[in-house]
Amino acid sequence: MKIVLLFLPLVVLRVSGFGQKIDSIYFNLYTDSLKKGTYNYINVEGRLQNGNIRPLDSNQLIFTASAGKFYGNSLWLPFEIKVEKVNITVISRQDNRQALYKTIFIKKKNDDENLLTPSSEIFEQKKTTRKKSGR
Repeated sequence: MKIVLLFLPLVVLRVSGFGQKIDSIYFNLYTDSLKKGTYNYINVEGRLQNGNIRPLDSNQLIFTASAGKFYGNSLWLPFEIKVEKVNITVISRQDNRQALYKTIFIKKKNDDENLLTPSSEIFEQKKTTRKKSGR
């Protein structure tokens, strides 16, 4: 009887930890390009049998890429990388027939460009308005 009681928590943890079966997976990317020298989060969501949608991570998915290295859901691209795009493959650990493939280009412009402040943006708008009205 004691042996059964010892294994019961393990069985309950195994069943509850497995959760619902994932019906489908899809990308929900936050960006249209990848950046060098940083971690690029690759968001993949899954639709469960009950209709709920939840984010998935490397516990449920296998991530691979043609360049860089994955750490969980984040793809690290070194500064010295020479490719223009990265092919990403995501495969479900529950069902290897559920797979995603995506090609994402690497950002070419540097992030050191100056962004407009609210006051400079208003100034630019007034400047272009004056030019149009002066015709």
